[in-house]
Amino acid sequence: MNRRTFLASGACLALSLACPPCPWIRNEAWAARDVTGEVFRDDAPDTLWKWSKEAFSYSRLDQGRVLCNVCPHACVLSPGDRSVCRNKINHQGSLYTLAYGNPCSVHLDPIEKKPLFHFLPGTSAYSLATTGCNFRCRNCQNWQISQKKPSQVRHQDLFPGEALKEASESGASSVAYTYSEPIAFIEYMADLAKLARDKGLANLLISNGFINDTPLRELCPHIQAANINLKAFSDEIYRTLNGGRLEPVLETLRTLHGEGVHLEITNLVVPGYTDDRDMVKKMCDWITDQLGPDCPLHFLRFIPRYKLDRLPPTPIPLLKDFRQLARNRGIRYVYIGNAPVPEGLNTYCHHCGELIIRRRGYQAPELGMEKGRCPSCGTEIPGVWS
Repeated sequence: MNRRTFLASGACLALSLACPPCPWIRNEAWAARDVTGEVFRDDAPDTLWKWSKEAFSYSRLDQGRVLCNVCPHACVLSPGDRSVCRNKINHQGSLYTLAYGNPCSVHLDPIEKKPLFHFLPGTSAYSLATTGCNFRCRNCQNWQISQKKPSQVRHQDLFPGEALKEASESGASSVAYTYSEPIAFIEYMADLAKLARDKGLANLLISNGFINDTPLRELCPHIQAANINLKAFSDEIYRTLNGGRLEPVLETLRTLHGEGVHLEITNLVVPGYTDDRDMVKKMCDWITDQLGPDCPLHFLRFIPRYKLDRLPPTPIPLLKDFRQLARNRGIRYVYIGNAPVPEGLNTYCHHCGELIIRRRGYQAPELGMEKGRCPSCGTEIPGVWS
Protein backbone atom coordinates (compact mmCIF):
# COMPACT_ATOMS: atom_id res chain seq x y z
CA MET A 1 0.00 0.00 0.00
CA ASN A 2 1.56 3.33 -0.99
CA ARG A 3 1.25 6.48 1.12
CA ARG A 4 -1.55 8.02 -0.93
CA THR A 5 -3.63 4.82 -0.70
CA PHE A 6 -2.83 4.60 3.01
CA LEU A 7 -4.03 8.16 3.61
CA ALA A 8 -7.22 7.59 1.67
CA SER A 9 -7.94 4.39 3.55
CA GLY A 10 -8.24 6.17 6.89
CA ALA A 11 -6.16 3.36 8.38
CA CYS A 12 -5.01 5.43 11.35
CA LEU A 13 -8.38 6.81 12.40
CA ALA A 14 -8.68 4.29 15.23
CA LEU A 15 -5.36 5.17 16.85
CA SER A 16 -5.39 6.32 20.46
CA LEU A 17 -3.68 9.45 21.71
CA ALA A 18 -0.97 7.26 23.19
CA CYS A 19 -0.20 5.56 19.88
CA PRO A 20 3.03 6.65 18.16
CA PRO A 21 2.80 7.74 14.52
CA CYS A 22 4.17 4.53 13.02
CA PRO A 23 7.40 5.90 11.47
CA TRP A 24 9.59 3.80 9.22
CA ILE A 25 12.59 3.26 11.52
CA ARG A 26 15.96 2.12 10.26
CA ASN A 27 17.89 -0.34 12.38
CA GLU A 28 20.93 1.85 12.74
CA ALA A 29 23.18 1.90 15.75
CA TRP A 30 23.53 5.37 17.18
CA ALA A 31 24.77 7.00 20.34
CA ALA A 32 23.34 10.23 21.70
CA ARG A 33 26.28 12.38 22.64
CA ASP A 34 24.36 15.47 23.67
CA VAL A 35 23.29 16.72 27.07
CA THR A 36 20.30 19.05 27.19
CA GLY A 37 21.54 22.60 26.76
CA GLU A 38 24.62 21.44 24.83
CA VAL A 39 25.09 20.54 21.20
CA PHE A 40 26.42 17.63 19.19
CA ARG A 41 30.05 18.57 18.65
CA ASP A 42 31.55 18.03 15.21
CA ASP A 43 28.51 16.00 14.21
CA ALA A 44 27.39 17.62 10.96
CA PRO A 45 27.56 15.83 7.61
CA ASP A 46 30.41 16.98 5.39
CA THR A 47 28.10 18.05 2.59
CA LEU A 48 24.56 19.34 2.44
CA TRP A 49 21.80 17.19 0.98
CA LYS A 50 18.68 18.08 -0.97
CA TRP A 51 16.58 18.31 2.22
CA SER A 52 18.69 21.22 3.44
CA LYS A 53 17.69 24.86 3.61
CA GLU A 54 19.25 27.89 5.25
CA ALA A 55 17.77 28.26 8.70
CA PHE A 56 14.78 30.40 9.60
CA SER A 57 16.41 32.67 12.18
CA TYR A 58 20.04 32.84 13.22
CA SER A 59 22.97 35.19 13.80
CA ARG A 60 26.54 34.87 12.61
CA LEU A 61 29.21 35.17 15.30
CA ASP A 62 33.00 35.24 15.23
CA GLN A 63 35.25 32.36 14.18
CA GLY A 64 32.56 30.95 11.91
CA ARG A 65 30.16 30.26 14.75
CA VAL A 66 26.40 30.78 14.51
CA LEU A 67 23.65 31.40 17.07
CA CYS A 68 20.27 29.78 16.45
CA ASN A 69 17.49 32.19 17.41
CA VAL A 70 14.52 29.85 17.13
CA CYS A 71 14.21 28.50 20.67
CA PRO A 72 15.44 29.44 24.16
CA HIS A 73 18.23 26.85 24.06
CA ALA A 74 20.11 29.43 21.96
CA CYS A 75 22.50 26.88 20.47
CA VAL A 76 25.90 28.35 19.59
CA LEU A 77 27.40 26.11 16.93
CA SER A 78 30.93 26.02 15.64
CA PRO A 79 31.46 24.76 12.07
CA GLY A 80 30.47 21.11 12.00
CA ASP A 81 28.29 21.22 15.12
CA ARG A 82 24.67 20.06 15.34
CA SER A 83 21.92 21.67 17.44
CA VAL A 84 20.08 20.26 20.45
CA CYS A 85 17.04 19.55 18.24
CA ARG A 86 19.31 17.42 16.01
CA ASN A 87 18.03 19.04 12.81
CA LYS A 88 20.27 22.09 12.40
CA ILE A 89 23.96 22.24 11.55
CA ASN A 90 26.64 24.83 11.07
CA HIS A 91 27.87 24.29 7.53
CA GLN A 92 30.83 26.51 6.68
CA GLY A 93 29.67 29.37 8.89
CA SER A 94 25.95 29.30 7.97
CA LEU A 95 23.09 27.59 9.79
CA TYR A 96 21.11 25.00 7.83
CA THR A 97 18.19 22.74 8.62
CA LEU A 98 18.37 19.13 7.46
CA ALA A 99 14.62 18.66 7.98
CA TYR A 100 13.02 20.28 4.96
CA GLY A 101 10.68 18.36 2.68
CA ASN A 102 11.55 15.00 4.26
CA PRO A 103 8.78 14.02 6.71
CA CYS A 104 9.12 10.64 8.40
CA SER A 105 5.45 10.41 9.36
CA VAL A 106 2.41 11.44 7.31
CA HIS A 107 -1.19 10.55 8.22
CA LEU A 108 -4.76 11.70 7.86
CA ASP A 109 -6.08 12.10 11.41
CA PRO A 110 -9.30 13.18 13.05
CA ILE A 111 -8.70 16.68 14.37
CA GLU A 112 -9.80 15.41 17.78
CA LYS A 113 -6.57 13.39 17.92
CA LYS A 114 -4.41 16.51 18.18
CA PRO A 115 -6.35 17.03 20.54
CA LEU A 116 -8.46 19.98 19.38
CA PHE A 117 -12.08 19.74 20.54
CA HIS A 118 -13.26 23.30 19.88
CA PHE A 119 -11.88 23.76 16.36
CA LEU A 120 -13.65 22.31 13.30
CA PRO A 121 -14.92 19.18 15.07
CA GLY A 122 -15.45 16.12 12.93
CA THR A 123 -12.97 17.22 10.26
CA SER A 124 -9.69 15.60 9.23
CA ALA A 125 -6.19 17.00 9.63
CA TYR A 126 -3.41 16.16 7.19
CA SER A 127 -0.69 15.51 9.76
CA LEU A 128 3.05 15.33 9.28
CA ALA A 129 6.34 15.39 11.14
CA THR A 130 10.05 15.23 10.57
CA THR A 131 12.55 13.98 13.09
CA GLY A 132 13.83 16.08 15.96
CA CYS A 133 12.78 17.87 19.13
CA ASN A 134 14.27 20.56 21.34
CA PHE A 135 13.13 18.66 24.47
CA ARG A 136 14.37 15.43 26.03
CA CYS A 137 11.16 14.23 27.68
CA ARG A 138 11.78 11.04 29.62
CA ASN A 139 8.16 10.09 29.01
CA CYS A 140 8.13 10.86 25.28
CA GLN A 141 5.50 8.84 23.42
CA ASN A 142 7.08 9.38 19.99
CA TRP A 143 10.75 9.00 20.87
CA GLN A 144 11.30 6.86 17.75
CA ILE A 145 11.28 10.05 15.70
CA SER A 146 11.60 12.95 18.15
CA GLN A 147 14.92 11.72 19.53
CA LYS A 148 16.46 10.89 16.16
CA LYS A 149 18.46 12.72 13.54
CA PRO A 150 17.13 12.93 9.97
CA SER A 151 19.69 10.39 8.78
CA GLN A 152 18.51 7.79 11.29
CA VAL A 153 14.87 7.51 10.20
CA ARG A 154 13.43 6.64 6.80
CA HIS A 155 11.64 9.58 5.28
CA GLN A 156 9.83 10.62 2.12
CA ASP A 157 10.40 13.33 -0.47
CA LEU A 158 7.53 15.70 0.25
CA PHE A 159 8.40 19.32 -0.34
CA PRO A 160 5.80 21.99 0.54
CA GLY A 161 4.11 22.10 -2.87
CA GLU A 162 3.65 18.35 -3.03
CA ALA A 163 2.53 18.21 0.60
CA LEU A 164 -0.10 20.84 -0.14
CA LYS A 165 -1.29 18.83 -3.14
CA GLU A 166 -1.65 15.70 -1.01
CA ALA A 167 -3.41 17.62 1.76
CA SER A 168 -5.91 19.10 -0.68
CA GLU A 169 -6.62 15.75 -2.33
CA SER A 170 -7.04 14.01 1.02
CA GLY A 171 -10.16 15.97 1.88
CA ALA A 172 -8.57 17.44 4.99
CA SER A 173 -9.71 20.79 6.33
CA SER A 174 -6.36 21.51 7.95
CA VAL A 175 -2.66 20.71 8.04
CA ALA A 176 -1.25 19.68 11.42
CA TYR A 177 2.40 19.98 12.38
CA THR A 178 2.62 17.34 15.05
CA TYR A 179 3.99 14.00 16.37
CA SER A 180 7.58 15.15 16.99
CA GLU A 181 8.18 18.90 17.54
CA PRO A 182 7.27 21.41 14.80
CA ILE A 183 9.63 24.01 16.26
CA ALA A 184 12.46 21.68 15.26
CA PHE A 185 11.30 21.81 11.61
CA ILE A 186 10.05 25.40 11.62
CA GLU A 187 11.41 26.24 8.16
CA TYR A 188 9.43 23.42 6.55
CA MET A 189 6.37 24.24 8.62
CA ALA A 190 6.44 27.96 7.83
CA ASP A 191 6.69 27.48 4.06
CA LEU A 192 3.97 24.83 3.96
CA ALA A 193 1.72 26.86 6.30
CA LYS A 194 1.82 29.86 3.97
CA LEU A 195 0.78 27.71 1.01
CA ALA A 196 -1.94 25.96 3.01
CA ARG A 197 -3.39 29.25 4.26
CA ASP A 198 -3.58 30.61 0.73
CA LYS A 199 -5.35 27.39 -0.33
CA GLY A 200 -7.95 27.79 2.41
CA LEU A 201 -6.62 25.08 4.72
CA ALA A 202 -6.21 25.83 8.42
CA ASN A 203 -2.80 25.28 10.03
CA LEU A 204 -2.52 23.51 13.37
CA LEU A 205 0.52 23.86 15.64
CA ILE A 206 0.81 20.89 18.02
CA SER A 207 3.83 21.79 20.08
CA ASN A 208 5.69 21.99 23.37
CA GLY A 209 5.70 25.78 22.95
CA PHE A 210 9.44 26.18 23.61
CA ILE A 211 10.10 28.91 21.06
CA ASN A 212 11.40 32.48 21.10
CA ASP A 213 9.04 35.40 20.73
CA THR A 214 10.21 36.75 17.36
CA PRO A 215 9.92 33.53 15.30
CA LEU A 216 6.63 32.75 17.05
CA ARG A 217 5.13 36.10 16.09
CA GLU A 218 6.32 35.65 12.52
CA LEU A 219 4.58 32.27 12.46
CA CYS A 220 1.31 33.36 14.11
CA PRO A 221 -0.33 34.95 11.02
CA HIS A 222 -0.25 31.54 9.33
CA ILE A 223 -1.48 29.46 12.30
CA GLN A 224 -5.20 29.21 13.01
CA ALA A 225 -5.17 26.81 15.97
CA ALA A 226 -2.69 25.39 18.44
CA ASN A 227 -2.53 22.80 21.16
CA ILE A 228 0.38 23.45 23.48
CA ASN A 229 1.57 20.72 25.81
CA LEU A 230 2.03 22.43 29.15
CA LYS A 231 4.22 19.73 30.64
CA ALA A 232 4.05 20.91 34.25
CA PHE A 233 3.61 24.06 36.27
CA SER A 234 7.06 23.78 37.79
CA ASP A 235 10.34 24.93 36.35
CA GLU A 236 12.18 22.24 38.29
CA ILE A 237 10.08 19.48 36.75
CA TYR A 238 10.52 21.01 33.29
CA ARG A 239 14.29 20.83 33.75
CA THR A 240 14.38 17.28 35.14
CA LEU A 241 11.59 15.60 33.16
CA ASN A 242 11.66 17.49 29.86
CA GLY A 243 14.97 19.31 29.50
CA GLY A 244 13.31 22.70 29.14
CA ARG A 245 12.00 25.61 31.18
CA LEU A 246 8.53 26.74 32.16
CA GLU A 247 8.50 30.50 31.58
CA PRO A 248 9.16 30.45 27.80
CA VAL A 249 6.20 28.09 27.39
CA LEU A 250 3.96 30.38 29.42
CA GLU A 251 5.07 33.28 27.25
CA THR A 252 4.17 31.27 24.14
CA LEU A 253 0.69 30.69 25.53
CA ARG A 254 0.26 34.41 26.21
CA THR A 255 1.45 35.29 22.72
CA LEU A 256 -0.81 32.80 20.92
CA HIS A 257 -3.77 34.01 22.95
CA GLY A 258 -2.92 37.65 22.26
CA GLU A 259 -2.50 37.00 18.54
CA GLY A 260 -5.96 35.49 18.28
CA VAL A 261 -4.85 31.91 17.56
CA HIS A 262 -7.41 29.37 18.76
CA LEU A 263 -5.68 27.76 21.74
CA GLU A 264 -6.12 24.55 23.69
CA ILE A 265 -3.80 23.11 26.33
CA THR A 266 -2.74 19.55 27.08
CA ASN A 267 -1.35 18.41 30.44
CA LEU A 268 -0.04 14.86 30.73
CA VAL A 269 -0.49 13.62 34.31
CA VAL A 270 2.71 11.67 35.06
CA PRO A 271 2.70 9.79 38.39
CA GLY A 272 5.34 11.12 40.74
CA TYR A 273 5.97 14.19 38.58
CA THR A 274 2.88 16.15 37.56
CA ASP A 275 0.18 14.56 39.72
CA ASP A 276 0.38 17.16 42.49
CA ARG A 277 -2.96 18.83 43.32
CA ASP A 278 -1.41 22.10 44.45
CA MET A 279 0.57 22.36 41.22
CA VAL A 280 -2.56 21.70 39.17
CA LYS A 281 -4.44 24.38 41.14
CA LYS A 282 -1.72 26.92 40.37
CA MET A 283 -1.76 25.91 36.69
CA CYS A 284 -5.53 26.30 36.46
CA ASP A 285 -5.45 29.66 38.22
CA TRP A 286 -2.78 30.87 35.79
CA ILE A 287 -4.82 29.71 32.80
CA THR A 288 -8.00 31.49 33.92
CA ASP A 289 -6.07 34.64 34.84
CA GLN A 290 -3.89 34.87 31.72
CA LEU A 291 -5.93 33.10 29.02
CA GLY A 292 -9.47 33.24 30.33
CA PRO A 293 -11.95 30.57 31.38
CA ASP A 294 -12.78 29.47 27.82
CA CYS A 295 -9.37 27.94 26.98
CA PRO A 296 -10.01 24.17 26.81
CA LEU A 297 -7.76 22.04 29.00
CA HIS A 298 -7.06 18.36 28.29
CA PHE A 299 -5.73 16.10 31.05
CA LEU A 300 -4.11 13.06 29.45
CA ARG A 301 -3.50 9.73 31.11
CA PHE A 302 0.15 8.74 31.23
CA ILE A 303 0.94 5.41 29.54
CA PRO A 304 4.31 3.88 30.53
CA ARG A 305 6.76 4.43 27.67
CA TYR A 306 10.37 5.21 26.83
CA LYS A 307 12.50 5.97 29.91
CA LEU A 308 9.58 5.98 32.35
CA ASP A 309 8.20 2.57 31.48
CA ARG A 310 8.62 1.51 35.11
CA LEU A 311 5.87 3.89 36.25
CA PRO A 312 2.20 2.88 36.46
CA PRO A 313 -0.47 4.49 34.28
CA THR A 314 -2.22 7.49 35.77
CA PRO A 315 -5.10 6.35 38.01
CA ILE A 316 -8.42 7.17 36.37
CA PRO A 317 -9.96 8.50 39.62
CA LEU A 318 -7.13 11.06 39.79
CA LEU A 319 -7.90 12.27 36.25
CA LYS A 320 -11.56 12.68 37.19
CA ASP A 321 -10.51 14.55 40.32
CA PHE A 322 -8.28 16.90 38.32
CA ARG A 323 -11.09 17.53 35.83
CA GLN A 324 -13.43 18.57 38.61
CA LEU A 325 -10.69 20.59 40.29
CA ALA A 326 -10.05 22.54 37.07
CA ARG A 327 -13.77 23.21 36.63
CA ASN A 328 -13.97 24.41 40.22
CA ARG A 329 -11.07 26.80 39.53
CA GLY A 330 -13.05 28.39 36.70
CA ILE A 331 -11.99 26.55 33.54
CA ARG A 332 -15.22 25.89 31.66
CA TYR A 333 -14.14 23.15 29.29
CA VAL A 334 -12.01 20.36 30.74
CA TYR A 335 -11.42 17.01 29.06
CA ILE A 336 -9.79 13.65 29.80
CA GLY A 337 -7.84 11.72 27.16
CA ASN A 338 -6.26 8.26 26.94
CA ALA A 339 -8.81 6.91 29.42
CA PRO A 340 -12.27 5.30 29.29
CA VAL A 341 -14.09 8.27 30.79
CA PRO A 342 -17.00 9.11 28.44
CA GLU A 343 -17.92 12.35 30.19
CA GLY A 344 -14.31 13.45 29.82
CA LEU A 345 -14.67 13.45 26.04
CA ASN A 346 -17.97 15.31 25.78
CA THR A 347 -18.60 19.04 25.60
CA TYR A 348 -21.24 20.49 27.91
CA CYS A 349 -22.64 24.02 27.94
CA HIS A 350 -20.87 25.92 30.68
CA HIS A 351 -24.04 27.84 31.48
CA CYS A 352 -26.79 25.20 31.71
CA GLY A 353 -24.87 21.92 31.52
CA GLU A 354 -26.58 20.71 28.32
CA LEU A 355 -24.68 18.08 26.32
CA ILE A 356 -23.41 19.95 23.23
CA ILE A 357 -21.01 17.48 21.59
CA ARG A 358 -20.93 13.74 22.23
CA ARG A 359 -17.68 11.98 21.34
CA ARG A 360 -16.93 8.27 21.15
CA GLY A 361 -13.21 7.89 20.66
CA TYR A 362 -12.33 9.22 17.22
CA GLN A 363 -15.66 8.53 15.59
CA ALA A 364 -17.36 11.55 14.08
CA PRO A 365 -18.74 13.55 17.03
CA GLU A 366 -22.46 14.18 17.41
CA LEU A 367 -22.96 17.95 17.29
CA GLY A 368 -25.92 19.38 19.19
CA MET A 369 -25.19 23.06 18.64
CA GLU A 370 -27.12 25.57 16.60
CA LYS A 371 -24.82 28.13 14.97
CA GLY A 372 -22.29 27.76 17.77
CA ARG A 373 -24.85 28.18 20.54
CA CYS A 374 -26.35 25.89 23.11
CA PRO A 375 -29.74 24.69 21.83
CA SER A 376 -31.14 24.75 25.34
CA CYS A 377 -30.19 28.20 26.68
CA GLY A 378 -28.69 29.98 23.66
CA THR A 379 -25.28 30.52 25.31
CA GLU A 380 -22.44 30.96 22.80
CA ILE A 381 -19.99 28.08 22.97
CA PRO A 382 -16.41 29.32 22.47
CA GLY A 383 -14.59 27.80 19.53
CA VAL A 384 -14.36 27.69 15.73
CA TRP A 385 -17.18 25.47 14.56
CA SER A 386 -17.29 25.93 10.78
